[in-house]
Amino acid sequence: MAIRDEVVFLLEENIKRLLSVANDLKDSNLQLEQQVEELSETIRIKDLEIEELASRYQNLMLAKTITLTAEDVKKVKLRINEMVRDIDKCIALMNK
Repeated sequence: MAIRDEVVFLLEENIKRLLSVANDLKDSNLQLEQQVEELSETIRIKDLEIEELASRYQNLMLAKTITLTAEDVKKVKLRINEMVRDIDKCIALMNK
């Protein structure tokens, strides 16, 4: 009978320990999920900043090309044509 009681006691202790580990892992998992959400939001914000900066850069480059001398008018026309093609592509995608 004593061996049986000892086995039962050991099983109960192991179960308690496993439940404790499981709870710790659940808490850790929740913390990691929150961290993933925060980092995803940070990435989303940074992506928006990158898009804004890219747009500003494109505008700056366009402004720079416009202020160039008459020799560079051809480059300006090419750049404007490229932008018009991009706009046309966007309109075509929106119409699909």
